[in-house]
This record gives sequence, C-alpha cells and structure tokens, in this order.
Amino acid sequence: MSNIKLVALDMDGTLLNEQSEISSENAHWISKAIDAGVLVCFATGRGFQSALPYAEQLQLDTPMITVNGGEIWRRPHVLHKRSLMPASYIKRLHEVALRNEECWFWAYSVEDIYNKEKWIKPAGGYDDHHWLKFGYYTEDDVMRERILEEVSGWGGMEITNSSPWNLELNPEGVSKATALRELCKVLGLDMSQVAAMGDSMNDIAMIREAGVGVAMGNAQDAVKAAADAVAVTNNEHAVAQLIRDYVLKG
Repeated sequence: MSNIKLVALDMDGTLLNEQSEISSENAHWISKAIDAGVLVCFATGRGFQSALPYAEQLQLDTPMITVNGGEIWRRPHVLHKRSLMPASYIKRLHEVALRNEECWFWAYSVEDIYNKEKWIKPAGGYDDHHWLKFGYYTEDDVMRERILEEVSGWGGMEITNSSPWNLELNPEGVSKATALRELCKVLGLDMSQVAAMGDSMNDIAMIREAGVGVAMGNAQDAVKAAADAVAVTNNEHAVAQLIRDYVLKG
C-alpha cells in the first residue's frame, strides 16, 4: 500500500460519468479504500446540497470541499470553514453578465443557487445574501474571453473553470488546493499523503500540490500537463484506476 491517506476527488467529469452517475466500479474501489483506512473526500465546484446525495450514496462520513474550496466540511453537515465573496463583487459580476445577454450565469449563496432564470428578489438586494461563487457559461469564445479580460483586471478573485466553456470566480485565495491544505492541517496530514484527481482548471492547483496528482483522460490539456499521470476517462471508471494503481498498490 502507498503512503496516501486522503483521496480528493472532483465530481463532474471525474467521479461522475456523463450520466452524472457513480459507476459500480468506482463505488467498489472507494469502499475498498475506506476499508483500508484511507479517507475519501469530494473536492468539487458543486454546492453542499448538490454534492451531499452522492456522499450519502457512498456512505461517506468524511470531509467535503465544496464550491471550489469556498466551504470546507469536517464531515457532512459539520462546517469547518466558509469563505464568502463580497456582495460588491457579485454586483459587478452580475452587471457584466447582463451586458452579455446571451451568456448564462449563476451564483452560489449559502442559502440558495441563483441563475439567469431565477435571480434574487429584489434584483438589487445583493447585500441581503451570503455569497460564495459566481459563474459564466458561453460557447462563444470571443464573449468568454472578453468577460475574462474584464473581470481578471479587477483583482481580488480566483478565476478558474469547470469546463472549457465556463468561468468560475471565487474570492482570492480560495481554491480546492487551499482547502485541501487546510483540511490536512485539521487531519494531521501532509499534502504528500494526498492523491487528487480532476479534469478542469479548478482542479489544477490541487493536482500540482498533491503527493499524487492524476488528470482524467477527458481532462483539459493544461490539467494533463500539470499531473503526475493521466488516467482513463470518467466513463471508464478512472477513480477505480486511481485507487487500485496509486493508493492501494502493492
């Protein structure tokens, strides 16, 4: 067995297949890792309520990292740390979205998820909410680059993506990697004892910093370049491969 004590898994495009399901192979090897004393932790851009059913399906009573590190949970329903985005930033990000009318957008607050079709009421009541993350989605490369150029000039934010067609914005210093470092302190572990797996730019920092960083076969090219190894795709049980070949090897 390797020195890995914690496995940090992205969800969409990684743990989940294209039908947003956990394969029986992935579930089986996650169970084997837990039986061997290895912690298995989601590290996802999803919010807690969206990630929780999958943790319950796997019977995980382990830490969770949600909204790209905006929330760190010691275990489901037990919050360790939450990093909020100032309402003033959400206001500006929302205004950019409104100027780019064909762009889809969404925002996570502690209380709910809002988007282009369901925004806060009153629409200008930004200060009435506790914000975590904002996102844009457009397959128009020119529009997406224009938005990126504008908002990246403001400073104060971490800008990543969870697909080649979106932008995800968290407060500066908030990432899956910083959340994993914090979690390691809580658990008395070192980052060298972490295996991390993902497919997008919001995974790249944790993949670089983990003792074993593995990119998905369906990962963006920059993520593959940053990883120690490249696995099969999310439709081919890559998490099972990670645990079998890198965590429980030998």
